[in-house]
Amino acid sequence: MRKRIFEIVEQGKKGDIVSLAYDLLMNVAIIVSIIPLMYVEENSTFLLIEHVTVTLFIIDYLLRWLTADYRMGKKGMSFVLYPFTAWAIIDLVSILPGLSVLGRGFKVVRMTRLLRALRLIKVIRYSGKIRALGRVIKKEKGVLVSVLGMALFYVFLTALIMFNAEPHVNPDTGVTVFADFFDALYWATVTLTTVGYGDMVPVTDIGRFVSMLSSLFGVAIIALPSGVITASYLEELRTERQRQSENNEENKD
Repeated sequence: MRKRIFEIVEQGKKGDIVSLAYDLLMNVAIIVSIIPLMYVEENSTFLLIEHVTVTLFIIDYLLRWLTADYRMGKKGMSFVLYPFTAWAIIDLVSILPGLSVLGRGFKVVRMTRLLRALRLIKVIRYSGKIRALGRVIKKEKGVLVSVLGMALFYVFLTALIMFNAEPHVNPDTGVTVFADFFDALYWATVTLTTVGYGDMVPVTDIGRFVSMLSSLFGVAIIALPSGVITASYLEELRTERQRQSENNEENKD
């Protein structure tokens, strides 16, 4: 019985209708539970949504704890260690803000509405494609870390140049810009990512030249990891399809 429960609550496999239906139910519950965060006011409908979704999350948490030994393979110790695993902590954090709607005694754990947004992380568990993307990022972490290092170095360098080259008060408008180094870091970051909000504009020739370089460099920084992730992700999907095809042939035999 516990083994079947484990098979159901784990990510649905092709052919297991009950498990796939469970994954769909949990995905819907996660998405629906976020709807109240899109509104400032609360009403009875939102309260009902919180009741239902939090109850489902609690049941899911308990079922996963009940079958922890199948997942972790450490027999009795699995039940002790499971609450301290990353996914169990995410599950618990997503449940705690909603406990106040189930009883007044739990109001102390209702920290902020922001914690409810963490429920979206749970979608990763029930989506094979997102989990595949996670494997890709883990596989290509060396390249991604290198690109991130280059970006951080360039952000710091351009921020340092801008902070020392630009006047701290715009002579044309009298508005204070680059008042501190954090302002320069903010400007360098949004410029490197080619966002460029325009709330801070360089007025010196050096500053404008650095801005042009930063924008051009930003295009390369964004394009490089995007290409690496896309190529690796397509390869991961091909491997996954091949694995499923082999499993189907074995089941036929």
